[in-house]
Amino acid sequence: MESILEKTEKYIFKLFKEELPKTYLYHNFLHTQRVVESAKEILDNAQVNKEESEIVLLSAWFHDIGYVKGTNEHEQRSAAIAEKFLLENDYENKKISLIKNCIVATKLDQEPNSFLEEIIKDADTSHLAKTYFREVSELLRQELILQKNINSSAKEWREENIKLFTQEHRYYTRYAIENWEPEKNKNLLSILKKRKKNKKKRQKEDFKAKLKAKYKHESPERGIQTLFRVTLRNHIKLSDIADTKANILLSVNAIIISLALANLIPKLDAPSNRHLMIPSLILVLFSVVAIILSIMSTQPKVTGGEFTREQVTNRKVNLLFFGNFFKMSYDRYQEAIDEVINDKSYVYKMLTKDLYLLGLVLKKKYALLKVTYIVFTIGIILSVVAFILAFAEIDLAEKVVEPIISK
Repeated sequence: MESILEKTEKYIFKLFKEELPKTYLYHNFLHTQRVVESAKEILDNAQVNKEESEIVLLSAWFHDIGYVKGTNEHEQRSAAIAEKFLLENDYENKKISLIKNCIVATKLDQEPNSFLEEIIKDADTSHLAKTYFREVSELLRQELILQKNINSSAKEWREENIKLFTQEHRYYTRYAIENWEPEKNKNLLSILKKRKKNKKKRQKEDFKAKLKAKYKHESPERGIQTLFRVTLRNHIKLSDIADTKANILLSVNAIIISLALANLIPKLDAPSNRHLMIPSLILVLFSVVAIILSIMSTQPKVTGGEFTREQVTNRKVNLLFFGNFFKMSYDRYQEAIDEVINDKSYVYKMLTKDLYLLGLVLKKKYALLKVTYIVFTIGIILSVVAFILAFAEIDLAEKVVEPIISK
């Protein structure tokens, strides 16, 4: 024969399954099971008889069943549902009254009036001392949002939990005070640490936002600064490209000259190779010119390396170009920088001058590179044509001499 506790468990499970709306993410059968287990935990460590244990456990099973009828006054509905079910199962009226009192005692602002009420009240809030507190707390927040009872953010909910831990909740039974209170304090400490961490994060974000706003306010010409930065970077890239091209031409022509000097020119002394003299000289000559032009395009131009105080005062020197200060002492250079660094217009003038001078250098580099490519191309073409003509002349001479020898 089934006990009243077994019947109650099946009845509660059926009601939750069939009648509880899906929006109740926290107040459901799983939560009720946890409360029952917590109540058993206290009962196992308390001096209560079998009847009293049964009353507490029945109260735990019924304490939230009123949610199947709605959120408001669910404790009273739970008590009414418990009374009806227990009367149908011939349960004693005196015990039913105690169960109803225990159910109503689970109300947050309700003070327990007996030890049994203290047990069920502690069991109902045992999750505050459990390792899964954060998970079930978030389920409760989402449930309240779905029920449109609150619309709080995670931050606001955290503050509500801190208030609950520190002002609104306490454990009553000796077992809960000795065993759950320390774990509850750990969870509270974790919440406080999270608040502190988020506070620092918000302060950092606020500081960045203020700094950004201040920067925008004080530097409306940010687009101009970006223009200078991008243009200078492009100039430097173009300069690198030009130097790379010049180095390639320099290397190729150096290889051509090395091969010519090592393998071709030493053989020109032989009478049979005299026809190759002019093509070889053309090849070497144009390669030498190409090398000279490549060197000229990559040759750095260094200025005096010094500036005067009058030039700084009159804003006539570009302090950003190393060629204007590499011979100066650090102190003199620092002094000059300190004098002009707050003059925004002068800084922009120096940047503009840098752009202009880099442009002139690029013009020279690419002009010399263009001439170098032309010379190299012409040299290759003339050399090939000269070699073809030289070999054609030899063939023609052999054809003329051959009949004469045969006669």
